[in-house]
Amino acid sequence: MTQQTMDIQLPIDIKGIMEILPHRYPFLLVDRIVAFEKGKTITAIKNVTMNEPFFQGHFPGEPVMPGVLILEAMAQVGSILACLSDPEMIGRLVYFAGVDKARFRRVVRPGDQLVLQLDMLKQKGKVTKMAARAYVDEQLTTEAELMASFA
Repeated sequence: MTQQTMDIQLPIDIKGIMEILPHRYPFLLVDRIVAFEKGKTITAIKNVTMNEPFFQGHFPGEPVMPGVLILEAMAQVGSILACLSDPEMIGRLVYFAGVDKARFRRVVRPGDQLVLQLDMLKQKGKVTKMAARAYVDEQLTTEAELMASFA
């Protein structure tokens, strides 16, 4: 799925995601894109497994996914939304520009499947603002407004 071939076939698997994002293990936190509407919304999946490297040191006896990594997963999905909405952004680095109204409502544990939903609020030039929500079993775990800037 290069800039020249922007036929978006859903779901987008990990290989397709790696064509869009520069992130790699252990910092690639998105497994699959399951829904997309250009310039509007995107839904992705992150499978949380005990094999994640952060579980070794983050509450080892009571493993919990760090909230900051949930925010990072949401930001990566937001980057994909922006790139798929404007193919000229593919291949550019995307930097966090801000996080507002972040709330953590439920812990995320190994075995959970995060459903990440982002809605584009505003895109002006190289800056985007999105509303992000993460769910496990249809229960809201995390929500925030994210801003990103393309290099």
